[in-house]
Amino acid sequence: MLSSISGNGWALLGAALAATLAGIGSAWGVGLAGQAASGVVTEDPSKFAKVLVIQLLPGTQGIYGLLVAFVTLSQFGLLGGNAAELPVETGLMVFAACLPIAIVGMISAYHQGKTAVAAIGIVAKKPDQFGKAMLFPAMVETYAILALLISILAVTSIRV
Repeated sequence: MLSSISGNGWALLGAALAATLAGIGSAWGVGLAGQAASGVVTEDPSKFAKVLVIQLLPGTQGIYGLLVAFVTLSQFGLLGGNAAELPVETGLMVFAACLPIAIVGMISAYHQGKTAVAAIGIVAKKPDQFGKAMLFPAMVETYAILALLISILAVTSIRV
């Protein structure tokens, strides 16, 4: 069955996985943090803005996955219907190039959400420590950014 997938099919699958898996991770992470943020706001509505900013941090991986998907679709003419038929080998390279942000995006967004929950706990007890609290989930972001860079560099270096 895998041998029947065309080069364009592999490239499309890579783009879809980049957007989908990173998006799933972001939804998961933002959801976890949102639960904690809701509890804090129930007790003290004045902390809404601070906890909202922390809650949104795991959402960036979904954006990164979407960006890689758009770059991929644009790079190979798959966006807009002007695609040349990619050889299977090229399609597999595109698929592989999309995997870093797909996998790292999903996993890092989940763990960033868990770290954001802890950071929201800091803000709940010591709102003046907001800046320090932001650093913990931001450290997880580093790995998503590295995966984003690798995926973009890999996708844009593949020649048709």
